[in-house]
Amino acid sequence: MSYDPKQTKYPYPEDTSEHYLKIKKDNKLVFDKDYPYVDNSKSFKFKQKIARFLLNLIVFPSTGFKVGLKIEGKKILKENKELIKKGVVSISNHIHMWDYICIMKAIKPFKPYTLVWAPNIRGENGKLARIVGGIPIPDNNLSGTASFMKSVNKLLNDGNWLHIYSEGSMWEYYKPIRPFKTGAFSFAIINDKPIIPMAFSYRKCGILGKILKQPARLTLRIGEPIFLNKSLPKKEQKNDLIIRCHNKICELADINPKDNIYEPIYNDSKRIDY
Repeated sequence: MSYDPKQTKYPYPEDTSEHYLKIKKDNKLVFDKDYPYVDNSKSFKFKQKIARFLLNLIVFPSTGFKVGLKIEGKKILKENKELIKKGVVSISNHIHMWDYICIMKAIKPFKPYTLVWAPNIRGENGKLARIVGGIPIPDNNLSGTASFMKSVNKLLNDGNWLHIYSEGSMWEYYKPIRPFKTGAFSFAIINDKPIIPMAFSYRKCGILGKILKQPARLTLRIGEPIFLNKSLPKKEQKNDLIIRCHNKICELADINPKDNIYEPIYNDSKRIDY
């Protein structure tokens, strides 16, 4: 039941937050204090409208063919519509190149933004990532980081949806839920926003999946909003929130967080003690 790196075509790294995809292009963009992390220009907004039209017309309907997407728990979004309109952070495991498209489809008519690894924005798919709401995370630029933080905080307080992959990197078809980075939780706490957990799990392939030579088909489950426990001492609140969110993601992905069978076999020294 455990994952053996020698028996998979996916080169999972030793560090559970490390990226293994190779970015072929580098357009040398600098994410400094002058970069428009949230671009509100008329020309950019127009491009987003065109992209949204194409997503609804072509891309969203194709998720059934591409990954066999099934969505569960969408009614939770309807029940919490007024809460979501005030700004929300969502989290999920990161297991497929199309998983953000799946999330966009699942939560429509809400239109999310998402935090993106800087090399992806500099790479061959950077323009597309930006158009669908990608916000680059500055690397080694203090003034850029300050501007990035300010933009994201404003985004949330303006009532927008921010999606964050708390594992920090994409590992295709990896079943265990890896340790979470703290960024999503920091933004939620600073801006007093709830967290909506979502998790991808896997189903056996039917005839179509086998024809496409896929390891599995995807189910996306949406969970109830999770709130900061303000009754705890201040220094305990973030860890408590991370632990509860990690456990919920495991539950939504049909994983028992206490079952060692599904613990990562890779270096997990960066995890908090769940």
